[in-house]
Amino acid sequence: MNKTELIDKIAAGAGLTKVDAKKALDATIAAIKGALVAGDKVQLVGFGTFAVAKKDAREGINPATKQKIKIAAKKVAKFKAGAELADAVNK
Repeated sequence: MNKTELIDKIAAGAGLTKVDAKKALDATIAAIKGALVAGDKVQLVGFGTFAVAKKDAREGINPATKQKIKIAAKKVAKFKAGAELADAVNK
């Protein structure tokens, strides 16, 4: 499912126009992104948790040349599915 299809599903499920559903989805994504940038986590009970995790700097190997390279530290966005979502997927 892509973003357009998701907007269609939101519009149909919530009785909104596609324009309003797109605004709602964009606002939701912006709110989640803003919280993660600020270092907060977003917990949606029954759905899951979005959080930021730190990855330490490490040494890797370039597969083409087999030379050792340094991989810089960075932050990554993570999602952990909630119990209800996990159960729904496993049925």
